[in-house]
Amino acid sequence: IPGGKGANQATAAARLGAQVAMIGRVGADQFGQSLRASLEREGVDVSEVRTVPGVPSGLALITVEDSGQNTIVVEPGANARLGPADVQAAEQLIAAADVLLLQLEVPVPANLAALQIARKYGVPVQLNPAPAPDSLPAELWQVDWLCPNETEAAKLTGLPANTPDTAVNAAITLARRGPANVLITLGKHGAVLAAHGQCHHAGTFEIQSTDATAAGDACVAAWAVAVAEGHSTEDCMRFAAAAGAITVSRPGASTSLPRRNAVEQLLQEQPEAARLQRLSATHKSF
Repeated sequence: IPGGKGANQATAAARLGAQVAMIGRVGADQFGQSLRASLEREGVDVSEVRTVPGVPSGLALITVEDSGQNTIVVEPGANARLGPADVQAAEQLIAAADVLLLQLEVPVPANLAALQIARKYGVPVQLNPAPAPDSLPAELWQVDWLCPNETEAAKLTGLPANTPDTAVNAAITLARRGPANVLITLGKHGAVLAAHGQCHHAGTFEIQSTDATAAGDACVAAWAVAVAEGHSTEDCMRFAAAAGAITVSRPGASTSLPRRNAVEQLLQEQPEAARLQRLSATHKSF
């Protein structure tokens, strides 16, 4: 099934109504052809998704428990060949964007090059630090939105982050390292948001979980779309939570990502779901 974090996020954003361009690399194999074709069908601009001769396309092997939780093993393939020069060649794509969305299935130097271009043109930057790194260079902390899941937040901070109460401390710790805002997704426990010196928790939508694959990609893509459209923080949160909830109710990776009408329908059906609730006033100064 076509996938990969970048491709999933690009597909999700396109299905949610955004005009999307992707910068990436695929191999000169059937998988690479399939990946490009899949993105093109979704309306994604793939002019900067180039083919690397003699290198296989990236692959992810996914196991899913009966509960719907998953484990993923990644072979990066051509993704690892994306370098700063490749990103710099796509400068005008980044300059024209309302939001730049980064993730770590491509090399850090490529992400740093994209961040520098975004800063040059005043483009807001959202980083999904996945797969979970052992550490991040100082420059990559300086983003507008840092959006890890509970596992990634725990690895970056050394703190537990699997419940709203524990994720608050992890979110504040991350916020103190440089990002203007931190959003930690917690699966069935919703999400914790650290923004503007305050922490909030948002619950989830009532929906049957089938397969968590690509749910995080749906959330961060939906958040980027909502931010680009200028919605309030709470509306961004609800939009992202609804996109993630629909994704976990379906099997597969890119095949499970929702379209805009499905998200809007869920928002209408459950108008009080995923509202922001202010967390303990003892958590201050970050």
